[in-house]
Amino acid sequence: MRRWLFFVYGVACHLLFLVTFVWMAGFVGNLWVPKSIDSTAPGPTGKAILIDLLLLALFGAQHSIMARPAFKRVWTRIVPEPIERSTYVLISCAVTIVLMWQWRGIDQAVWNAQHPMLRSLLWGLFAIGWLLVLLASLLISHFDLFGTRQVWLHLRGRDYQALPFRVPLFYKHVRHPLYVGWAIAFWATPTMTLGHLLFAVVLTGYMGLAALIEERDLVAHFGHQYEEYRRMVPMFIPWRKTAVMYVPQPKSNSDSVP
Repeated sequence: MRRWLFFVYGVACHLLFLVTFVWMAGFVGNLWVPKSIDSTAPGPTGKAILIDLLLLALFGAQHSIMARPAFKRVWTRIVPEPIERSTYVLISCAVTIVLMWQWRGIDQAVWNAQHPMLRSLLWGLFAIGWLLVLLASLLISHFDLFGTRQVWLHLRGRDYQALPFRVPLFYKHVRHPLYVGWAIAFWATPTMTLGHLLFAVVLTGYMGLAALIEERDLVAHFGHQYEEYRRMVPMFIPWRKTAVMYVPQPKSNSDSVP
């Protein structure tokens, strides 16, 4: 019975992520959802900026602290190991929902593309960014990244084993295509407001720092394999031709924003 409960819990957390992901796309793009990144609230701009920065700080702290191996060693004394990843996903979704719920929009325009072709191009890039996030996660094992594989193996009475070190598609050209996808999704907009700019700048900076910390963990875990991969493949921008055969599975949870 416990194994089935863990499995149902893991699947539910995964489904919550998918719902949160779609809602966040609507939030950032001012699409579908009742409250978006540009929905303003009464009050001074300075207060809105302070609240938004606190929300972004909470988002970054949760994603980074809970992703660290040292935290997970302590955390798994409380949360059973088969559902550790699912619990991380659950808490990440909760923090992301709070961020969207409490976000204070600041609607002063930074840029506003008027030409129809330029607007279409930016909307196209927006869609590409969100699709790249999903595709990049599927290439490295979406179900392992979001905890479903762990609870499935536990249900079948099998021990969890890390997936092999490999380089599928985008990972041959950049080490962090997930982060690249998130950055495109956050920056590609026909109308950039001050609130949206704050969101994009802070989270882009956070992802850059998170990637550096994550790579330290990956080197500690994979050793020479990751060192060689890092030497041959750029971090974010595919500025040189590469020829590698394998890439590690992301060891830290920070690469799964939100």
